[in-house]
Amino acid sequence: MNSKEIFADRLQSAMRQQNMKQIDLVRTAESRHIKLGKSHVSQYVSGKTLPRSDILNFLAETLCINPEWLIGNTDITRSEPAVRPIKKSDPEIELMGGTKMREFKKSSKLDNVLYDVRGPVVEEASRMEEAGTHVLKLNIGNPAPFGFRTPDEVIYDMRQQLTECEGYSDAKGLFSARKAIMQYAQLKHIPNVSIGDIYTGNGVSELINLSLSALLDNGDEILIPSPDYPLWTACATLAGGKAVHYICDEQSEWYPDMDDIEKKITDKTKAIVIINPNNPTGALYPREVLQKIVDIARRHQLIIFSDEIYDRLVMDGEEHISIASLAPDLFCVTFSGLSKSHMIAGYRIGWMILSGNKHHVKDYIEGINMLSNMRLCSNVPAQSIVQTALGGHQSVNDYIIPGGRIYEQREFIYKALTDIPGITAVKPKAAFYIFPKIDTKKFNITNDEQFALDLLREKKILLIHGGGFNWKQPDHFRVVYLPRIEVLSKASEEIADFLSVYQQH
Repeated sequence: MNSKEIFADRLQSAMRQQNMKQIDLVRTAESRHIKLGKSHVSQYVSGKTLPRSDILNFLAETLCINPEWLIGNTDITRSEPAVRPIKKSDPEIELMGGTKMREFKKSSKLDNVLYDVRGPVVEEASRMEEAGTHVLKLNIGNPAPFGFRTPDEVIYDMRQQLTECEGYSDAKGLFSARKAIMQYAQLKHIPNVSIGDIYTGNGVSELINLSLSALLDNGDEILIPSPDYPLWTACATLAGGKAVHYICDEQSEWYPDMDDIEKKITDKTKAIVIINPNNPTGALYPREVLQKIVDIARRHQLIIFSDEIYDRLVMDGEEHISIASLAPDLFCVTFSGLSKSHMIAGYRIGWMILSGNKHHVKDYIEGINMLSNMRLCSNVPAQSIVQTALGGHQSVNDYIIPGGRIYEQREFIYKALTDIPGITAVKPKAAFYIFPKIDTKKFNITNDEQFALDLLREKKILLIHGGGFNWKQPDHFRVVYLPRIEVLSKASEEIADFLSVYQQH
């Protein structure tokens, strides 16, 4: 190995020993007013460059190692260890009776878990805000901060019922809520659904975690789209399973690549996940695409998990079709909720519907029931308004037609972004996200997280890079177009200005 490779190998070893990541080195440097960017650390770790002597000494001190050993000098004496013992005076370590305190580290199950929707770039934004900087957050689909209000009727009904919501409900949820969801399932033509097949949750997120934990053994595989909503991959990984990502094809409206799905099915594959409408791309899958997925699931006897939280945010006169309606002979789990369609993300109310053929999944359903019972029940006040929310006038319909806020903001951001040299995009048909492609050669981009950090620091705009959605190439980012057009206009101007001179180093 050359000197750069030796240094990179020893640096990685020392970081593992101290349980430190690249971002931890960057933050420590910031706290000591030392200029060390994440791109620099990335180059050190990858063996592309060696540090200056002052940075070398900083790294050695932070990682409690000898700088000569770190830089690759193998001639240091045996009496001078590579890893320096921690002194009693070190403030980070508490001692009791002269004995080093036991150190507790996070579970190794988290080593491969990614959730950058609230990850390092977001943490950097939080530090900037704490220092008094205003940051425009285009990273999370949270309607409330952008002036979307919960329907008055929903708030009124929750207030009226609060005194009746002081105790636990049935583990699966209130009868009134589940009855309304069952009737909604009937309208979506989801087959073989009774009240007992419906579970309420603290948002869809809790139910995704619950359903995968009940299904996956160590080594089991589950097909998940790329790009994905990263919670799916994280929950599969935490459950001990292996997330196998199938490609969604940008050249074909971001529809799933059926050949890629077929190639990735093995005897360990238990299920396939679809996100329709899709987050982060805004794609809506037509009947023929859904039918092909059903055919694959039927051939390989797979469970279908369908995340449909945006099913009521569909534009351009298109129709959302629940995949479960096409698969009466298969076992399907359909997820939805009120967070997005009723602008009540903070209330945390979602549901899942078990449908189709349940004869061969009785033991799995028993596992779902066990985990459902263990968490006692979901948020009861939020359950109390499901019936109100699903019945009567749907205020979201006013947002998604020409003249409505979501529709017009989509039209604006699509044009504004694609007018920027080096940016292309597929126009989303649903939800409130767009997933533009950036010309990596034009801007010399090799690290999309660094691109997001650079934009944040220079223009105070928070986006999530494509890697945060398990997209492998550094050529995409997601924009949430919930802000009003005047805010989106300013943001797109700032992005254009940033890209007019940007070259990643």
